[in-house]
Amino acid sequence: MIQPGQSTQADSRYKLPPLGANPGSDASATTPGSFARQPNLAPGRDGALTFSSPDTPGMPGPSDKTAWDFMPPDWRRNEAVENHECAEAWIPPEGFEPVTQLEHARLGIITAPMKRVAEREGHLSPQQVRDEVAAGRMVIPANTVHLGYELDPMAIGRASRTKVNANMGASPVSSGTDEEVEKLRWAERWGADTVMDLSTGGNLDECREAIIRHSQVPIGTVPIYSMIIGRRLEDLSHSDILESLHHQAAQGVDYFTIHAGVLHRHLPLVRDRLIGIVSRGGSLLAKWMIHHGRENPMYELWEDICNVMRRYDVTFSIGDGLRPGGLADATDRAQLAELCTLGELTERAWRKGVQVMIEGPGHVPFDQIEYNMKLERQLCHGAPFYVLGPLVTDIFPGYDHITSCIGATSAAYHGAAMLCYVTPKEHLGLPKKDDVKQGCIAYRIAAHAADVALGIPQSRDRDDELTRARAALNWQKHFELSFDPDTARAYHDEDLDVDTDFCAMCGHDWCSVRISKEIQEFASGKDSRYAWDKPKRTDALTEEQRRILEQRGTLPPDQVHRLASKTKEAMAEAGTDEAGKLACHSDYVDPETAKQLQQQKVVQLNTAPAHNLPKDDSPL
Repeated sequence: MIQPGQSTQADSRYKLPPLGANPGSDASATTPGSFARQPNLAPGRDGALTFSSPDTPGMPGPSDKTAWDFMPPDWRRNEAVENHECAEAWIPPEGFEPVTQLEHARLGIITAPMKRVAEREGHLSPQQVRDEVAAGRMVIPANTVHLGYELDPMAIGRASRTKVNANMGASPVSSGTDEEVEKLRWAERWGADTVMDLSTGGNLDECREAIIRHSQVPIGTVPIYSMIIGRRLEDLSHSDILESLHHQAAQGVDYFTIHAGVLHRHLPLVRDRLIGIVSRGGSLLAKWMIHHGRENPMYELWEDICNVMRRYDVTFSIGDGLRPGGLADATDRAQLAELCTLGELTERAWRKGVQVMIEGPGHVPFDQIEYNMKLERQLCHGAPFYVLGPLVTDIFPGYDHITSCIGATSAAYHGAAMLCYVTPKEHLGLPKKDDVKQGCIAYRIAAHAADVALGIPQSRDRDDELTRARAALNWQKHFELSFDPDTARAYHDEDLDVDTDFCAMCGHDWCSVRISKEIQEFASGKDSRYAWDKPKRTDALTEEQRRILEQRGTLPPDQVHRLASKTKEAMAEAGTDEAGKLACHSDYVDPETAKQLQQQKVVQLNTAPAHNLPKDDSPL
């Protein structure tokens, strides 16, 4: 691997930028490493730029404050300790008992959830997790009630790997409790780190209870949805709000989206928007404020809400009620005015000992994403940023999981800690099971791409292993290492259901990977761990793989059936043409023919010194 400052044959023609951490563990890789900043996992303000992108000129810098600057008013400074960003510098009131992860971290305590987070992250120690939580840059959404069920604690923060949230929930016109629990399981299978229950129809209480009791991941809600069931919005009172919050917290909800940043004075700023307020919570509260001529009740009740959340260690996900709903409204005065208020609310929540993350915009042109991420980092003092997408274009309904994961990759690289998925049904309807899968996979791609780019240690290891399997033309290992092995195998067998030393895209003669593997001077494809000795007919398709091919619709049903029920006899009976190709394959090769092709020297390689190939210990 090239190291910063190491001599290369092309020094006079290019110069590498400063390098961050290495996302891969294997020293045999030839890439120089991450172009992100060199991470600093020091506690307090010194760790503000851990796993961060270099700032484009003109971008807002990080805040010079952390959660240590917003301590409860009844905690006293220990003047004998100069550095206030440590447990020794603060003395809590007599008899104080910590409840939240933030309070434990402030006292220097490493909790069981912190230890579990360190185990799951791999690159962080329990002490580093504790210090990031104490600084307010990391949250561990783990309601004390939910910890008594199946919850497996996880962390959201820029020092940890980028996380993905999946939204689900019953609506007045679609789905119910059983279907939502099934979608929960499906989302967990396909990589959702948290799940938000956004139900607005059916038995909301029953659905929420079932999801919490069956989930291994943190569950979030937007409590105002249930607050207006059975009553007019205009009749919503302060006591109704606090009672509903207490009920959901007691059920075990791990984080609440509270749209307290939409203030009465912000409403004139949205008058000329093309699409107004697209947040359901934001629009409901705007209507309440206009009807009553009063301030947002969530803002007025903030300290009372904090008290409820502290009791169960519910994490704030402070909502972006004025997020833009189209590119034309992005980064406007309304959005940024609310973000300033979210910074204020963050400070107030930290003073109450409550964990905080911030929700971010949904539709942002690609060129504005970095600014949005880094302005939040400054105004909210590094509190984890949880963003929806953002979508970078508005004209692809049905494909918004793609338009948004493009923006999500950029958002995560520039500072977002969790990405809220968008499914193909976004803007069109309630996601079904396969929509959940497609959204989760799109966002796992975005999160993983950002982690590699940021240089998070070990984040590229699986990519490197798959590359080795691909170089060795070891198809089975190739599929096992892929995120979705069933789809990869089904797509392969659709054209060529023999694992041989080429694929149906190139064929034998044109396979560059096979040719590279045959060049003696190259290391490519020669890893003994992935070696295999002969072509192999693939096994019959599984039910899941069969379903994938049926949905693709590229093969007739009878040909899919042959792949799903094949044996040697069944395949022989299917018949081949004169070239040995099975009817349902564009480039089928039987084992004997494949073996013969492997032995042929289609390209005669001259490896004499005249080729001027460098020796193994020379840079290429």
